[in-house]
Amino acid sequence: MDSAQLQALMMERVEAMPNKARRVVEYLLSNMREAAFRSIGDVAEDLNVSKAQLVRVARMLGFDGYSELKDALQKAILEQVNPAAMLAKVSSSEESLPDTIYRMEHANLDDTWSQMSASSVSVFCDMVQRARNIYCIGWGISSMVAESLQVRLRVMNLNSFLLKRGTLTLHEQVRVAGKEDLLVVCELPSYVVEVTESVETAHNNGCKVISITDSPAAPVCRFAELSMYVSASSPTFGSSIIGPLFLVHVITSVLAIRMGDRAKKALEEQAKFLHDERIFHPVFGLRY
Repeated sequence: MDSAQLQALMMERVEAMPNKARRVVEYLLSNMREAAFRSIGDVAEDLNVSKAQLVRVARMLGFDGYSELKDALQKAILEQVNPAAMLAKVSSSEESLPDTIYRMEHANLDDTWSQMSASSVSVFCDMVQRARNIYCIGWGISSMVAESLQVRLRVMNLNSFLLKRGTLTLHEQVRVAGKEDLLVVCELPSYVVEVTESVETAHNNGCKVISITDSPAAPVCRFAELSMYVSASSPTFGSSIIGPLFLVHVITSVLAIRMGDRAKKALEEQAKFLHDERIFHPVFGLRY
């Protein structure tokens, strides 16, 4: 049973359920990733219901028990981040792949935009401007988003540093982050244990944390003072970075305006660099 089939099953049966059972199913639909990898006790505590109630709901949905329902949730979630499974699924679709990608990326942009509030962007700008050092951290494809953010901040002459897997582990690199510093973590699924533990280390050292992720269920969110959410669905590869990069583009553009003369001076210095003909071909136009 894939994710769409499981969601359809729950939506079909929820209407006929009593209120308490309906609340459980509505939670599962809204928090599928979180519920899939948490214990029955943790889910029951969140919902303020008994474990027996979760077992009853699972049986109402046609499963032998909660364990079988949890297995179905996990398989549905893992399918969403499995490139081979996703490619096989889209290959069997009658819609052309370019059309599918085009439609989904538009949806990613729209959904990312709808989750972006003026207040969260303002808080982001305030936290960045107050920070002594800004560390941008990511793993795998998420590190590409973190690097985009770090480059923008550095161009504006802010003390920004990129932390990603290399000679040093993330654990080793993050030790320098402490009070008066800010850690911005980009974490798209699959969520990485080392990233979570590194963010926790920085948090315990007194470093402020901002997360950029696709879901409140992401483990890094529990250490973040500010979480900004993006849509990163992809019909083939695990996560798209179009939505996350769009978010970075918007928040850093607003930051540049908020910084005023300080950003203006930094960008003027960057413009001088663009006129270095040992590096660039001015005849073709200059843009950074």
